[in-house]
Amino acid sequence: MRHTIDVITMGCSKNLVDSENLMRQFERVGYAFYHNPETLHGDIAVVNTCGFIGDAKEESIAEILELCNRKEEGEIERIFVMGCLSERYRQELQEEIPEVDRFYGKFDWKQMVADLEAEQAAADSTASGCAPCSLPHSTLHTTGHFAYIKISEGCNRKCAYCAIPLITGPHKSRPMEDILDEVERMVADGVHEFQIIAQELTFYGIDLYHEQKIAELIERMAHIPGVEWIRLHYAYPAQFPLDLLRVIRENDNVCKYLDLALQHISDHMLDRMQRHITKAETLQLIETIRREVPGICLRTTLMVGFPGETDEDFRELLEFTRQARFERMGAFAYSEEEGTYAALNYGDDISEEVKQQRLEELMALQQEISADILSGMVGQEYRITVDRCEGDWLVGRTEYDSPEVDCEVLLPLTEGTGPEPGTFHNVRITRTEEFDLYGEFI
Repeated sequence: MRHTIDVITMGCSKNLVDSENLMRQFERVGYAFYHNPETLHGDIAVVNTCGFIGDAKEESIAEILELCNRKEEGEIERIFVMGCLSERYRQELQEEIPEVDRFYGKFDWKQMVADLEAEQAAADSTASGCAPCSLPHSTLHTTGHFAYIKISEGCNRKCAYCAIPLITGPHKSRPMEDILDEVERMVADGVHEFQIIAQELTFYGIDLYHEQKIAELIERMAHIPGVEWIRLHYAYPAQFPLDLLRVIRENDNVCKYLDLALQHISDHMLDRMQRHITKAETLQLIETIRREVPGICLRTTLMVGFPGETDEDFRELLEFTRQARFERMGAFAYSEEEGTYAALNYGDDISEEVKQQRLEELMALQQEISADILSGMVGQEYRITVDRCEGDWLVGRTEYDSPEVDCEVLLPLTEGTGPEPGTFHNVRITRTEEFDLYGEFI
């Protein structure tokens, strides 16, 4: 019998792409698989781990230990671990959690399929002439009508706090034609919305084509028939490719949305973080983006509690947030990562209590800004995509909202039916509530 495999994805959308690729390999060789199932299916559980920050590591380890308990109780037979955490800490994990049957890293997960196939061949050869079972063709479902497209792996930036280059290695762009072919295949399968992701989008193409090619890639993608929305995530502010702004402005299916991770604003912090950009350059970039793409939604990520952050640095960050009025923002407290420049040279000198206080104050300010921005949307008309039905509501998003991390639009469900997920509709916003919008179909 072929294995039944549960794949559990931890962490970011880049990990989700790796899990999807793994499941396609399972599908190719005839295994049944389930992604993030509510109930385990008893054969093999694969955990795709995250190792980015302390909380993510703890969540991944907690998931592994929970599966170990369920293995001991006989609910599952074997556990495989892959991804960022095992890429970086494989030896330590093998010693600390021997209940795991196999560990794979971030880049050798294809070996998992080869290992299982070798097992299968050995079992078939001793099965008294019994032929391998043939399972019905399964359809890969993770996100459905939208997809994440990872255009590169790794990062060359080497920010002082970040372990990603230690895990993923240097930046490696995917060939442009491969990416465009993947988008065309997905459109043929019914996908119409694409989240473009990488550790660092704006570096795309330098290693292959010796110049930044993100603008050309996105423009060519926008010209593929059937592509309704393209949304850009994880851009770096230093050496930002300004020709990308024209592509966003001139192509209606490139969402007026840009995820630009800034981390901080004080020159003191930017220098210590090794961000290779100044406060003045950051302010100029934001002004240029908003001028060149009127109405753009800017999402950013900010960090508090980095080693050496003074009260003055933090107050400067608060004032910057108040003035910049980011439409979408996330924030997190610094977590020391083993082997990074900061861990080796600075020391974690700010207490967890101070970090948490600063984080709460920053997010409270952003909540006020977000509420004010969302209230300005009331009475306006927007195009949305429908994601799902949830209770008495249809749940969708505008072009200014990425799945799972941004606002949603809730529309009353009438007579138990409504538009299909993945379809696009015009709505009018009627009210707001915290980070959600309510609307009605036009």
